[in-house]
Amino acid sequence: MNTTHTAHVTGPVRHHAALLGIGAYRPRRIVTNEEICETLDSTPEWIRRRSGISTRCFAKPDETLVEMGTTAAGKALADAGVAPDEVDRLFVATMSDVGTWREGSGPGPGAGDDSAAVEIARRLGLRTPAVQVSAACAGFTVGLALAAASIAAEEARTCLVVGVERMSDILDPRDRSTAFLFSDGAGAALVGRSGEPGIGPVVWGTDPELRDAITVRTEPEQAGPIIRMQGSAVFRWAVTHLPEVVQEVLARSGLGPADVQAFVPHQANLRIIEAVAQSVGFPGHVVVARDVVDQGNTSAASIPLALDRMRTSGALQKGDLAVLVGFGAGLTYAGTVARMP
Repeated sequence: MNTTHTAHVTGPVRHHAALLGIGAYRPRRIVTNEEICETLDSTPEWIRRRSGISTRCFAKPDETLVEMGTTAAGKALADAGVAPDEVDRLFVATMSDVGTWREGSGPGPGAGDDSAAVEIARRLGLRTPAVQVSAACAGFTVGLALAAASIAAEEARTCLVVGVERMSDILDPRDRSTAFLFSDGAGAALVGRSGEPGIGPVVWGTDPELRDAITVRTEPEQAGPIIRMQGSAVFRWAVTHLPEVVQEVLARSGLGPADVQAFVPHQANLRIIEAVAQSVGFPGHVVVARDVVDQGNTSAASIPLALDRMRTSGALQKGDLAVLVGFGAGLTYAGTVARMP
């Protein structure tokens, strides 16, 4: 694995960044393991043992990438009590923007100039730069790094970070490595200026040797781009190297495993989540996010979705510290510590 790096801003930091609000959108359709197995050559029990997943959410036709992202972003603004005209930057993390949200369009290789980020900005009424972040399942934490850096450099006062996916658009329902894992949804966070640090240093990096472990590509027999994954290779990397990344995140923030209230990793697989939490040595009072069990793997949306659930359930309170770490295609990873709004 290559050396991790910490995000930094050239020159003195003039403003600290913090989370101001969080929002989420979960699709209406709940898909059970039994339904998945109507197409996939597997059993519900095998899926649960392999991933910990019992159900997942698939978006209906009206729950487009843009609709879900806009709704989650609006909820984050409302949670923070901030109007859209106060937002200076929009970062939208997604790996499933294949153009299906545009009226009259079919799946395509990418969104081009009419990106989902620009359309979400338009629907929110934002008159600010809208940037699409391509970092797959690490996209939300990369977006937080970009937002925090923008605020520290006085380029922005507030930034919206959205993670949104319709992974069901790029699934092969007969692929035993992916068909039962991925899901749809959106989560968002508003990041703004703060008198005290609310987002720690962001530790990020890549492992180029696994650049082909997760890919989205066009195949002749498929109608549109399809996600393919070398599941065993990703699992081995995660349980071996992700604890090192988490420990580096804590160290850069001057914290130990007992100093935080929650561990919120990318919701890839319950076995990975529990193995990493145990390896890092989080004590019993640290709540570990297990949103994957009934939500599935929503790639860039998984961390904000898990955060929203933990807040609304009372598992996380205002001021609590949570370790956030995403990892996915590339193989790209990014982690930080954030204080809850």
